[in-house]
Amino acid sequence: MRESVSLTIDGRASSTDAGITVAAALENAGVRACRTSVSGEPRGALCAMGICFECRVTIDGAAHRRACMELVREGMRVETGGAGFPVSSFRFQEGTETLACDVAVVGAGPAGVAAACRAAEAGARTVVLDEGLAPGGQIHRHLPAAAPPEAARPWLERLARSGAIVRAGASVFDAVAYDGGWRLSAETPGGSCRIRARCIILATGAREHFLPFPGWTLPGVMGAGGAQALAKTGGALGGRTAVVAGSGPLLLPVAATLAKMGVDVAIVAEQAGLASLARFTAVLAGFPGKLLEAARYRSRFFDTPYRAGTWVAEARGNGRLESVILTDGAQRFEVPCDLAAIGYGLVPNTELARLLGCAMRAGAGAVWVDERQQTSLPGVFSAGEPCGIAGVDVAIAEGQAAGLAAAGRLDETAEWRGLAVVRARGRRLAAAMDRAFEPRPELARLARPDTIVCRCEDARLASLSSCASAREGKLTSRAGMGPCQGRVCGPALAFLFGWDSDTVRPPARPALVGNLVASE
Repeated sequence: MRESVSLTIDGRASSTDAGITVAAALENAGVRACRTSVSGEPRGALCAMGICFECRVTIDGAAHRRACMELVREGMRVETGGAGFPVSSFRFQEGTETLACDVAVVGAGPAGVAAACRAAEAGARTVVLDEGLAPGGQIHRHLPAAAPPEAARPWLERLARSGAIVRAGASVFDAVAYDGGWRLSAETPGGSCRIRARCIILATGAREHFLPFPGWTLPGVMGAGGAQALAKTGGALGGRTAVVAGSGPLLLPVAATLAKMGVDVAIVAEQAGLASLARFTAVLAGFPGKLLEAARYRSRFFDTPYRAGTWVAEARGNGRLESVILTDGAQRFEVPCDLAAIGYGLVPNTELARLLGCAMRAGAGAVWVDERQQTSLPGVFSAGEPCGIAGVDVAIAEGQAAGLAAAGRLDETAEWRGLAVVRARGRRLAAAMDRAFEPRPELARLARPDTIVCRCEDARLASLSSCASAREGKLTSRAGMGPCQGRVCGPALAFLFGWDSDTVRPPARPALVGNLVASE
């Protein structure tokens, strides 16, 4: 029998499983809306990974806490819907931890864990900082008290043996050159943390690519990966009716996860056309393991229609999702649902790299690295999705190369050549995937003048249409100036208008004033 905890939600007594996230507890209590937006709209979780800030609630009097990043506690008081700033939310956390190391790794997904293992095993004093509740990244997301996914266990067990120091729940908000090396500033559950490192490895992963359409801000509309993340952190989604839509291979494991939990997956809608999927399948013939994996996922929802060349044109509902309108460009049809899991692939998290001044690959939105995974800045390495979306095998290979290089142990050995082969082969597959699942032009025409594009500031398309750049959009509508700092609307604006992302300034993540002061 599972252990339970008692808490209050908007003044009502509730009981929930211990060890799950607050977002999951709200979902399990039937509470879909977490907050009220600046224009008075109800909002629910979108990414469930700490990126979008849509699931902000007040916890024990502290406002604007991300429900997906907090675990439930006995006696916790959770309040939803508030838009104000109680005085108690302006608080200083006591305690500043200072760590000195040879290699600091930002991110504990597959790339970061592999990098930390190899660096620490090579004798480098290694520190790992990750915003998640436990190491593993989004692909191996799990609750701290739960066993990690089987695929992640060998590397996580290796990390535990490596001697690397791991700080979970650490959000890095600044990075600067310091005394011949680098200094990172992070916010942790216990206060602030300053790390002084000879080298740093940026393994900051990726986030979902969201595109705006009418109704996409309704509670119940989530990212495809967001719905999966909510399920992984305790959300009991069984009994709901879902539409899984968007683009890319991620739709298959998301639909499989939801179906396994007892969700009625009404349809999976892939915006890429049949011809594109056929060409990609032909490429996959050279990767039989990937084909088998896709077939396994599809078998878990074999009775659900899978429609290519189909996308969500609109979401409808009164205060929460009730249905979506799907289209193939020629006809529209309505599908009743209370959960829509929609995502258009992934976007590299490059904010820290850009803050440091690392060169980016032209037109790719990814960090440039050499064959040793070193960026344009000596002593700064990057691995995995920040270098371009290419999957877990490439992330692990690049992480190993970066860890060995940062520790000064990457020589042109047979192992190094083997890692390079894995990377090159995976990057070729990733290029084919990008071509197959490129968002179609029709998606840029879904948003209406009154459709919200920036969810943090409720900036609508009409207020942005006359702007010439992301910077002008900020000045006229505050688009990109909310707590997510453009991580949601930035890629959407790039797709809609072709705008480049505006400059990155510290703090790269929201942080308490006390922790900003402590970082100086």
